[in-house]
Amino acid sequence: MSESALVIVESPTKARTIKRFLPPEYVVEASIGHVRDLPQSAAEIPARVKKEPWARVGINVEENFAPLYVTPKGKAKIIRHLKEQLKQASVLYLATDEDREGESISWHLLEVLKPKIPVRRMVFHEITRSAITHALENYRSLDLSLVRAQETRRILDRLYGYTLSPLIWKKIAYGLSAGRVQSPGLRMIVERERERIRFVASEYWDLAALLVKPGHDLPFEARLTEFQGKRVASGKDFDPATGTLKSPDLLQLDRTRAEELQTSLEDLPWTVREVKSREVTSRPAPPFITSTLQQEGNRKLGLSARETMRTAQRLYEEGYITYMRTDSPSLSAEAVEATRRQIRELYGEDYLAREDRQHSASRGAQEAHEAIRPAGDTFRHPDETSLTGRERSLYELIWKRTLASQMANARKRSQTVQIVAGEALFTATGNAIEFPGFLRVYVEGADNPEAALENKEVLLPPLEEGNHLTPQAVKPDQHRTKPPARYTEASLVQQLEKQGIGRPSTYAAIIATLYERSYIRRQDKALAPTFTGMAVVQLLENHFEGLITYSFTRNMENALDEIALGERDSLAYLKEFYLSEEGLQKAVERRESEIKPEASRSIALPQLREHQTVKVGRYGPYIIHYEGDQEVHASIPEEYTPADLTEADIAELIAVQKNGPAPIGTDPETGKSVLCLTGRYGPYVQLGESDPESTEKPKRASLPKGVRPSEITLELALKLLSLPRTLGTHPESAQEVVANIGRFGPFVVCDGEFRSLKKEDDVYTITLDRALELLAEEKKGRRGGPKVLRDFGKDPGKNRKIAIYDGRYGPYIKAGTKNFSLPEELQKPEQIEKMTLEQVLEIVNKA
Repeated sequence: MSESALVIVESPTKARTIKRFLPPEYVVEASIGHVRDLPQSAAEIPARVKKEPWARVGINVEENFAPLYVTPKGKAKIIRHLKEQLKQASVLYLATDEDREGESISWHLLEVLKPKIPVRRMVFHEITRSAITHALENYRSLDLSLVRAQETRRILDRLYGYTLSPLIWKKIAYGLSAGRVQSPGLRMIVERERERIRFVASEYWDLAALLVKPGHDLPFEARLTEFQGKRVASGKDFDPATGTLKSPDLLQLDRTRAEELQTSLEDLPWTVREVKSREVTSRPAPPFITSTLQQEGNRKLGLSARETMRTAQRLYEEGYITYMRTDSPSLSAEAVEATRRQIRELYGEDYLAREDRQHSASRGAQEAHEAIRPAGDTFRHPDETSLTGRERSLYELIWKRTLASQMANARKRSQTVQIVAGEALFTATGNAIEFPGFLRVYVEGADNPEAALENKEVLLPPLEEGNHLTPQAVKPDQHRTKPPARYTEASLVQQLEKQGIGRPSTYAAIIATLYERSYIRRQDKALAPTFTGMAVVQLLENHFEGLITYSFTRNMENALDEIALGERDSLAYLKEFYLSEEGLQKAVERRESEIKPEASRSIALPQLREHQTVKVGRYGPYIIHYEGDQEVHASIPEEYTPADLTEADIAELIAVQKNGPAPIGTDPETGKSVLCLTGRYGPYVQLGESDPESTEKPKRASLPKGVRPSEITLELALKLLSLPRTLGTHPESAQEVVANIGRFGPFVVCDGEFRSLKKEDDVYTITLDRALELLAEEKKGRRGGPKVLRDFGKDPGKNRKIAIYDGRYGPYIKAGTKNFSLPEELQKPEQIEKMTLEQVLEIVNKA
């Protein structure tokens, strides 16, 4: 006998996918994430508890850390709808994600809906017909240990942040914050920056010889490694803190010595002294877990951890991949069979590993579900999907990594050849792939460029001991040691995982929070701390060292794992963390009065002179330069990072502030002075002097990335000030067409329609005809933004833009700056395509 069932998931996309595999009498609804949470603002605190001292935090510590749960704005309507649907059902299935947060969402749904019918917890790690059928037949009850662990995490995060953040506001600047996981993560980035500040560069030289074996056309490179029995120093032989050699037994060449040695080798014979050859076997990496997917998404696709997880979420909800939050690299027996079958079909038996490869989860794995892989028992080839853009790229990455994990090892032949010329010993290395194995499908990314070279082939001619070689060229080669590399998102995720800080499912949020707080900024692909970020870490290290040690954060994660397994009491742990003699509350009470705001806002840097200091203020970092009784304050532009701020930069900033800017020249058209100034957001050029009495601001333009103020010429300044350029009028709308540079790069715009310029276009020379071509192209959603499904142009009544977008929770209407839900019965692509502007406006006006 069939039953009328209500199935609740988190998102409309997941609801649409799962609905395809359920009986027609099953109704699937989306909660759109959490239906209850701790209050995010004072406005959300209920009137009955507003005057309670604990209301702001949302945790009643005296009542056994009772959390105050409220219904977030906009969720009351969803809850009412779910209650109405529940009245028609004979059974309730909670089909939220199978991790702690998903279990927590299900528990909150029960608390809000209070169902009187049977409740079944339905879990699955992929959205396929067989997985959904299995989940329906093998339901379970709610796991309250998982719920307690998630609630304890939420309480810990709230107490940590709401106790320390106000202190940081008072001592450094308003709006800053500390976090249980974000602060140790920030500390990692700051510690690496300090290493770069302390770093002392060293110069060293060697010789590079281009050699050829008589009778062979293939030249190869060999490098000087020894001279007169002493090993020639390379980068790893220098102490990064002093710039000196670690051992006196090494030979450090300078330019003069290298050139002398080059000359002495001109007429000497070159002979092969020794050839060593060995076979090297490489094994494929295991299938993706959450952290490795984030790392490779960053290395190979240039995606942030958050972008990777959002894209993976969509792929999971659309039924393309298994659940994307997992610590386990293992594959089910069905998945192994599907993988091996596809390898046979695409590459043949030779490329298949002899035995099934099994990968076990690391110690401390929390979400030990199956690895991230293509969904189903038959994997869809990327070419057979309808995926595009980053979804296609990420799916292909997952598909390739899964196949590679069950493929044969790669076999390489590594050769090391020693060559003598007088008292000099040169070494050449070769690397030939004898059988590519898994490398035919997938090569793991590397943060270190030198490590990436290991997978490349370097071919040498056949060489034997005693062979004579002919040098085509011998050149001195200059090198400088490099400071420790800043973390990329990929390498930071790797380090967070290694130190046990947070969990893979939280890494994206950690990094995103650091960006949002302006504690870090992206420097090319690397993460650099801001001066504000350094000040926050400095305060926490000086006064709350124990709260941001890596071991403290790691132990907290272990405690949460024990609570999730039912092995530890959550209330006892919260009391120990917050109320004990060494707990957070008493630590802040003891130290608050000792923390001096002036000292907290000051950052010690070795490149500063005795009469200079760097401070962090409300409007950003600035230098104070003391001259007798006088103080000169100069803002530090955002583009400067602590390790890269040189003495010359400091002197230039102080000089401009003291003396005022000297005009670069005069604009021949207006006769106004052209100035180069520095503000909070970096250096810029300005046409004319600022007049406090005038409401009209002078025209300004930022300097291009990498151009220093001292390098600005009048010609370049005038070119920068030529923007925005009016190119002409649009032949259809008679509106101006303008070229300019914005936050996301150069663009053209006409009547509110923007199009980014292509790589081959130059914003300073683009013509009206070319701009019209770009404006005629279909608009694409900007990276990370929602995709435009239908653009209806302007609402003639209110002059606002109307469009339908594909959002995270399904298609929606955007009218001007407001978003409106699109009824479910109109969400199919063919229905959206048929909709008229009148229909859309009717939905908007009724909302």
